[in-house]
Amino acid sequence: MAGRVVVITGASSGIGAALAERAAAAGDAVMLVARNEARLRGVAARCGKEAHVHPADCTSRLEVRRAVAAAVARFDRIDVWVNNVGQGITRRPSELSEEDVELMMRVNVHTALFGMQEVLPHFRDRGTGHVINVSSMLGRVPFAVHRSAYNGAKHFLNALTANFRSEMQEAHPGIVFSLVSPGVVYTDFGKNAVHGGPDSRSFPQGQSAEEVADVILQVMETRAPDVYTRPGSHDRVVDYFDQVGRDPA
Repeated sequence: MAGRVVVITGASSGIGAALAERAAAAGDAVMLVARNEARLRGVAARCGKEAHVHPADCTSRLEVRRAVAAAVARFDRIDVWVNNVGQGITRRPSELSEEDVELMMRVNVHTALFGMQEVLPHFRDRGTGHVINVSSMLGRVPFAVHRSAYNGAKHFLNALTANFRSEMQEAHPGIVFSLVSPGVVYTDFGKNAVHGGPDSRSFPQGQSAEEVADVILQVMETRAPDVYTRPGSHDRVVDYFDQVGRDPA
């Protein structure tokens, strides 16, 4: 269904930038939200005339509120809001500081919480709307010990998404909350992690940002509640919990 108005946070690079280009190519109007205005304008130039740039720090509720208002003022409505802001960390749990945990929550949870809460009144007024939260496989299975607090933040985001979905289901069935969980994605995520870290492109069996963006586009069409971006991920999660949840012999 082309012709949607899609707001994408974290749109200056990686998955967000790829999604903006894919959505624009599909005929959607897009508003690109991130802190780096120069990068946003570069992405917008590749998206075409139906792309609007709105620089904002999504860790600020006020700036997210202003982004919602700007999108409605520019396009008259919002159909899809994509919470894509995120950052990793490279630190084992025994080494974590309070500041590490607070930062992971602020970037990976607060940004999505603000997005959901601030766009919700607009969706309620319209009786319809779609929130897509970009999570991670590490939010399901914390395989990467060095990502520690990031894993926990994504677990929190998963639960928050499910709770928003349940809250809205009865009174506002036209408002949908979807969760998308990529695995390794070949972006600058690893290099941009707090305390540094290995380049995500050095890991095997990863995906490109464009491949993940294509899955998110499908979620916009199907409004599926919970989607992994790689085949086999669901079985991997089930196997993990089957192992850790077994009764002692």
